[in-house]
Amino acid sequence: MEKFIPKRQEKEVISMRIPTELLREIDRQAGMINISRNEFINQCITFALANMENDA
Repeated sequence: MEKFIPKRQEKEVISMRIPTELLREIDRQAGMINISRNEFINQCITFALANMENDA
């Protein structure tokens, strides 16, 4: 069996402004799957970047 070695991920604190209604929806969706707002936003950004069309 492979040994588990916990690792700290590099992260940076940022500030962003988003519309109130969007924040409410983010909180609702994150709450439905029991993850933090931060984790939900990170997963959304990761998914969006991985699935962008790169026509530029």
